Amino acid sequence: MPDFKWIETIQSPADLKKTPFEKLPEVAAEYREALIQSVAKTGGHLGASLGALELNIALHYVLDLPTDKICWDVGHQAYVHKMITGRREKMTTLRKHGGISGFPSPFESSYDHFIVGHAGTAISQAVGLAAARDIQHGSERVVAVVGDGAMTAGLSYEALNNAGHLKKDMLIVLNDNEMSISKNVGGISKYFNKMLTNPIYNRIRSETEKQLDRFPRLRRFASAGLEGMKHLLVPGILFEELGFRYFGPVDGHDVTGLVETLRKVLALKDCCLLHIITEKGRGCKFAAKDSERLHGVVPFDTETGEKIQPKPSPEAREAGIAYTKAFANALTDLARQDPKVAAITAAMPTGTGLTGFQKEFPERFFDVGIAEQHAVTFGGALAKGGLKPVCAIYSTFLQRSQDSLIHDVALQRLPLVVAMDRAGLVGADGATHNGVFDISYLGHIPDAVIAAPKDEPEMRRMLELGLAYPGIFALRYPRGEVPAAFADRKGKDVFGIGEGEVLLEGDEVSLLALGSMVEIALKAQALLKKEGVDARVVNMRFARPLDGRLIREALEKSRLVLTLEEHVLTGGFGSKVLEWIEANGLSAGNVRRLALPDRFIEQGSRDLLFDEFGLSPERISAKVLEELRSKDSSPVSSSVR
Repeated sequence: MPDFKWIETIQSPADLKKTPFEKLPEVAAEYREALIQSVAKTGGHLGASLGALELNIALHYVLDLPTDKICWDVGHQAYVHKMITGRREKMTTLRKHGGISGFPSPFESSYDHFIVGHAGTAISQAVGLAAARDIQHGSERVVAVVGDGAMTAGLSYEALNNAGHLKKDMLIVLNDNEMSISKNVGGISKYFNKMLTNPIYNRIRSETEKQLDRFPRLRRFASAGLEGMKHLLVPGILFEELGFRYFGPVDGHDVTGLVETLRKVLALKDCCLLHIITEKGRGCKFAAKDSERLHGVVPFDTETGEKIQPKPSPEAREAGIAYTKAFANALTDLARQDPKVAAITAAMPTGTGLTGFQKEFPERFFDVGIAEQHAVTFGGALAKGGLKPVCAIYSTFLQRSQDSLIHDVALQRLPLVVAMDRAGLVGADGATHNGVFDISYLGHIPDAVIAAPKDEPEMRRMLELGLAYPGIFALRYPRGEVPAAFADRKGKDVFGIGEGEVLLEGDEVSLLALGSMVEIALKAQALLKKEGVDARVVNMRFARPLDGRLIREALEKSRLVLTLEEHVLTGGFGSKVLEWIEANGLSAGNVRRLALPDRFIEQGSRDLLFDEFGLSPERISAKVLEELRSKDSSPVSSSVR
C-alpha cells in the first residue's frame, strides 16, 4: 500500500473535517487509490464504492456523524464510509470470516445505523428516523443515499410517497450512475442548480408562497404558471409532484462542489432530493472492460486486471459444472422445445445465468429490476395467460415476495417455477445473502413443492417436473459447482415428484441428505466405514413432499437416522421429516437433525462454516459415533435435537 499524505491521519469524520476544503480532491484521489489497492486483495463490491467515493467524503465533511444519520441504499456504496469511520486498517479483513462486513452494520460501528444488504430500504428508514427525531424534538439531520438500481424497488416508491406526504426535514441523495444521463451535467444544469440552492432565491420563493396563500384566485393563476415553468425547467418533476424540493442533476465526482451543494440544501430544512450523476467504477482503468463496471470483483492484479485465483489446498474438492450454469442450460434447452417457457429475473440476469436465455429468447425474457414481489405476481399472471414462467431469484431476495407467492400465485392455483439460486451459505456476502430460510417460508404454502438437485441430470428433471406442475414448484440449489462425484454422471434421471433414491445401502445408520448435503453424506459414509460403521446414504431430492417409503425404511432398518440440510434447523427439511413421522404415528426416538443454527450467520467459506456448525463430513461422522456409543451404553433416548 503506498504512503498517503492525507488519509493516514483520518480515523473519523472529525479528522476529515480538519482537511482544508481546497485539498478535498487530493483526499478523494488518495481514497480512490487505497480502495482499489484494498479490494484488489480481498475482492468485493468495488464499482459502486468507486462511483460514490466523492459523495462519501462530502457527506462526512458536511454532516456531524454519528449524531446525524446516513441511511445507505444499497450498502456496497459505503466502502469509503467504512474507511473514513475508523475501519481503513480493517479493510484487509473485508468479507472474511471474523472480519468486517461487506455492508454497513450497527453491530460493527456506531456510524452504521442499519444492516444494508438488500436494496430499496434507505428512504423508508430515513423517513422513520426523521419522524422519530421530530416526536422527540431532536435536531439531527437525516440523509438517505439511494443508488445502484434501488429506484427499481417498489419499496422505494412507497417510501417516497409517504415522505412527500409527511414533509419531514430530510434529504435523499439519488446517486445516478446511468451513462446516458451524463449529458445533463453541463453549464445549464450547474447554473440552474446554483439558482435553486441560492438562499436568497429560496427565501423569495418561500415568502411568495406565503403571500399567495392570502389570495386564492391569484394563487390558482400563479400556480398554473409555476407548474408550467417547472415542467419546462425541472428534470425532477416527478419528485416535485410527490412533495420534494428537487435539486440537480449535479456532478457527483466534484467533491468540493458536492460539499457546497450539500451545505445549501441541508440548510433549507425541507424535504429535499439531490440528484447526482456518477460513474460506476470511476478511476479504475479496468472498469470500462467489465459489463457490470466492477460491481463485484474477486482479488485481481492492479496492473493487469487479471483475476488472482487462490491456490487450491490438497484436500480441495474437484468440481464440475456450476449449479447456476446447469440450471440455465437446462432451462434454455427446454425453452427450445416449448415456446411457452418464459424466464423472469429481478435485476440478476448474470447472477442467475440467464444471459444466454436472454439472447436466444429476448421476447420470453423479463428482467423486472429489483422488484421481487412484482416478479412473482407478474409470473403468476404470465401463467394465467397460458405461459410457463420460471422466476430465477436468489433465495435471500425471494424472501421479499412472500405475500405474492401466497396471494397472487398459490391462492389462485397458478403454476410457477421458482429457481432459488444461492440456497444455503454464500461465503463472503454473509448474513444478508445466506439463503438459509427458504424451506421455512415456502414449506407452509399449500401444495408447494420444494426440490433440491444434487447434480445436473436431476436439475433438468426437476425443471421438467416443475414446468408440468400446476402450482408453486421451488427449486433450491447452492452457490458453487456440482461435485466431481456427480459431474461425470451421464443421461437423464427419471423420477417423480417426492421420489428419492438410496445411493448406498447400510444396516446401522441412515443419512437422509437433501441437495448439497448428498456429497457430504457420501464423504461421511466413507469415514464411518473406516470406523466399522455401515451407513446408508439416501438422496431425498425433495423437502416437500417427502418420500415416506424411504423414511419408513430408515426408521425400521437403522439404529440411528440423521437428516442433513444446508438450511436453518427450524422449519427445515429435518422438521418436515419429524412432521411426517408424527402424522404417520411413528416414533422419532432414533432421529437426529443436523442443520445450520437458528441465527444469522456472518461471512466465511462454506467449508469453514460447515465444520463450525457440525455439517462437515468429519463432524457428521463424529456425531454418528457419539450417538452410537451413547446408545450402546444407555437406553435409547426419545429426545430429538
